[in-house]
Amino acid sequence: MSNSINTNVGAMVALASLRTTQAALQVASKQVQSGYRVADAMDDASTFSVAQGIRGNLQAFQAVQGSLANGVGLGTVTQAALTNISNLIGNLQAKITQLADGSVGNDQRTIYAADFSAMTSQISNFIVQASYNGVNLLSNGSEAKTFLADTAATTLTINTGSSVETAFTTFAASTVSSVSSSTAALTSLTTFKQTVAAVLGQNASDSRALQLQSNFVNSVVDATTTGLGAIVDADIGKASASVQALQVRQQLGIQSLSIANQQPSVLLGLFR
Repeated sequence: MSNSINTNVGAMVALASLRTTQAALQVASKQVQSGYRVADAMDDASTFSVAQGIRGNLQAFQAVQGSLANGVGLGTVTQAALTNISNLIGNLQAKITQLADGSVGNDQRTIYAADFSAMTSQISNFIVQASYNGVNLLSNGSEAKTFLADTAATTLTINTGSSVETAFTTFAASTVSSVSSSTAALTSLTTFKQTVAAVLGQNASDSRALQLQSNFVNSVVDATTTGLGAIVDADIGKASASVQALQVRQQLGIQSLSIANQQPSVLLGLFR
């Protein structure tokens, strides 16, 4: 190869190689620092565009997850209240039956009546406390609540249980001061019991649908997140190894460039 002091081919080759190494090192370093193989459109425009669309879908799914979580929470609280009310109804039925017994003495009736009053008050408390995020499905005037089921704005509904408080109000007006009034209270309790059973079943069905949909959406989000990661995430181990290798290549490139730049000086030495 001919040598020239005007055009240092060796230096040009070394510089081109060094530039290539530095560009690759910049890419690998960016992957290590950001954790992404495709961090922006400069890395891969088409892949970044696809990833942005997926990220938008994930944000929409987050809104659905929040709505379903609220629905599940409301259904769970309502279900807990209805279950406890149902349990107390059984105890009330036994207590009123005792009060309907004509052989019960006055002292016993007083004790039984006090127990009846305490359990009735407890049911009232359950109804009042069946509130989640400011919503009580068991109160009079409550309405059915709808919740997002998917990103197309399809909804699932938890039906109102306001008939529970209505039936309870009627039952709570009952007295157990005599055998006849206790018998009438049993009839009123039966109506209340049937109402609670119907609402309990409906709420269980509605809550189960919300829970199943919530589980499904969570699975979709997990799968979508995994897919997004496969598209844009960097292999950190591989990127780190590349950085180390490229740093060595960079040092060698700098040394090669330095040697190549010394060649014109060698030619000039021939004239000394």
